[in-house]
Amino acid sequence: MTPPARLATTIELLGLIDSTPRPADATVSAYFRERRFIGSKDRADISAAVYRAMRRRARLTWRLQKAGAEPTPTGLLLADLLVGEGQELNRVERLFSGGPYAPAQLSQDELGLARRLEGRTLESPEMPDGVRAECPEWAEPELRRALGDDFLAQMEALKHPAPLDLRVNILKGNRDDVLARLTADGLAAEATHLSPIGIRMGGRPSIMAHPLYRDGTIEIQDEGSQLVALMADARPGQEVMDFCAGAGGKTLAMAAAMGNKGRVTASDVLANRLLRAKERFRRAGVHNIQTHPITGETDPWIKRHKGRFDRVLVDAPCSGTGTWRRNPDQRWRSLGPGLAELLPLQARLLQSASRLVKPGGRLIYATCSMLPAENEDHAEAFLATNPDFVQIPADDVWRAAVWPQGGPEAPSSPYLRLTPATHGTDGFFAAMFERKAEEVLSAD
Repeated sequence: MTPPARLATTIELLGLIDSTPRPADATVSAYFRERRFIGSKDRADISAAVYRAMRRRARLTWRLQKAGAEPTPTGLLLADLLVGEGQELNRVERLFSGGPYAPAQLSQDELGLARRLEGRTLESPEMPDGVRAECPEWAEPELRRALGDDFLAQMEALKHPAPLDLRVNILKGNRDDVLARLTADGLAAEATHLSPIGIRMGGRPSIMAHPLYRDGTIEIQDEGSQLVALMADARPGQEVMDFCAGAGGKTLAMAAAMGNKGRVTASDVLANRLLRAKERFRRAGVHNIQTHPITGETDPWIKRHKGRFDRVLVDAPCSGTGTWRRNPDQRWRSLGPGLAELLPLQARLLQSASRLVKPGGRLIYATCSMLPAENEDHAEAFLATNPDFVQIPADDVWRAAVWPQGGPEAPSSPYLRLTPATHGTDGFFAAMFERKAEEVLSAD
């Protein structure tokens, strides 16, 4: 494809993302699946341009509005090229050639806008902190509560693409051997610092085509997500419940930690996701997982299995603020419940899942959010209303389950808190609780 054709495709995709009620990555993937004629290099360049504009959206919009325009797809791309990339107007004007497969020539109004944008910088001293941080108004108060004086520095890390992390399936291999294989194959790879079973890749290799991925020895999983699964401390022979299993990433990690001994039950309200997850389970060589769709936190199945599980992980649906590096469109587009709906849902899920925990068993509440309202506030409210549970400090679980042979210190305690700026992971939170043994309850 020619540079003008790539630009036209980028504008089209930005318009589709704005008008399609599904995540940007799904829209981009579907677009390219329907256009197999677009080569891999062109797909990579177009995707990079689309995501770059989304990561800069607040700042580009601010610049456009200062110049008297609104953030249309064409306007955003103009601003990105002239302001974000610092290109000269003459070069940009040539891209809007009006030729075959190219964007239409710039109108007089668009040329005037371009002249007002040329020479401007992406950031300005006049720019509000929320705009500079690419932080939507609905999330800024809670993120400031969480991050305090580090708000801008922490938010800076969320503007940049996330690295590609892999989890080694310990049922099929070990990290040293996998690292050696990947390096021998000419791939840049290094051990993750916090996860003992993680590998961080350099660049964006097509890892899903690698034999180690195809045979289930490695899985794509952010280092933070790996740590949450390890903090569940699932052990061989136990009964474990993944209450909101989704695509099954943490389910797989817990099942591997159990050495295929015992049983993991993966549940979710989206039955199709569980069906798709089964292929991942087979590829990983995991045999101790069963799936069970549920209708919600009041499903009768929960009552029938009260007090059955040694471990119950509640990876609750959340705002996803910790994943904005991967999903920059989530900042600006509401594709599911808003925070006002999520908060009571999270509280209900935590309370419902707690019924499944046996005396002496553990409940793990986790989100990929950095908002205290979705994290610490729920944990504290749960403890206040459930005297049969006690909190287990994160550093205790860390030493016992993540690095029993010694390693880096726990990132935080009593809760596990991870942020991209501090830990290089997605933003995650986890709280660990233990149900008092029956003899303790009777003594109370």
